[in-house]
Amino acid sequence: MNIWCSQEMKQKQIGVLAGGWSAEREVSLRTGQAVLQALTASGYRAIMIDPDRQLPRQLLDAGIDVAFIALHGQGGEDGMVQGLLEVMQIPYTGSGVLASSMAMNKIITKQLLLYHELPTPGFDYVKAGETITDLLKRCRQLPAVVKPSCEGSTIGITIARHPDELEEGIMAASKLNGAVLVEDYIAGDELTVSVVNGRALPIIQIVPQGGFYDYQAKYASDSTRYLVPAPLEEAIAQQIQGVALRACRALGCRGAARVDFMLSAGEFFCIEVNTIPGMTATSLLPKAAAAAGISFEQLVEMMLLDAGLDK
Repeated sequence: MNIWCSQEMKQKQIGVLAGGWSAEREVSLRTGQAVLQALTASGYRAIMIDPDRQLPRQLLDAGIDVAFIALHGQGGEDGMVQGLLEVMQIPYTGSGVLASSMAMNKIITKQLLLYHELPTPGFDYVKAGETITDLLKRCRQLPAVVKPSCEGSTIGITIARHPDELEEGIMAASKLNGAVLVEDYIAGDELTVSVVNGRALPIIQIVPQGGFYDYQAKYASDSTRYLVPAPLEEAIAQQIQGVALRACRALGCRGAARVDFMLSAGEFFCIEVNTIPGMTATSLLPKAAAAAGISFEQLVEMMLLDAGLDK
């Protein structure tokens, strides 16, 4: 594992990997551009690389010494790029291969949460290639949340309140990547805890105008409200932050991560862990960092200086 100082890192050629080929490409490009601007403003030598299937050649041609991964979704957040960088011995930011792969898969994440006795909503699932008939018979508790197992930014997520909506949601989600998660619906407050280098930042409560924090509310709406720090009793806030840290440790996360929760009637549930949180103008990690007195440029530098291999 490397331990970098800023002056040493400023001698390196940094490649900000953003874009790629996932369904979250546009958000990734925005994250990458924000990171690139912060790095250059802080005096780092950085360029942006939009990965394609020839990424090894792209990295070699650009003379990249360190990779700042700003890729969201499949192909970038799932361990694929991390594995390539390990083979090429190019230090990179964020979590390693195994943690990235597990956290990207919502089913595996929830199984690990249960193993470590961390609170998460009840769930069932169907793997790619399996029939959904038996799943429909098992999932009788409605409403339920239907999710593709390996997508982010709420892409493909639906709330099923009737059996026909459940079937439609599962069919639609299965077309994105095969495996589908069906999770008990929790009505309550949406919370998120950002974790940076093992430190839990102030909790954010998300209040979308339409009641559902979907892709539109995340990236295209000015009406979503963010309460930071969230208006919680100190005891419950500390418990939620503690579970966020334990979830990150259970998965083996490194660098920056974000853990999402639902809070209902004083009881909280861990929903998922994101190993490459967004860094756009409306993203949650920078908001939490700002509440902790960390500027955007400082946040980016903290993430960069944690770059390494063999994670």
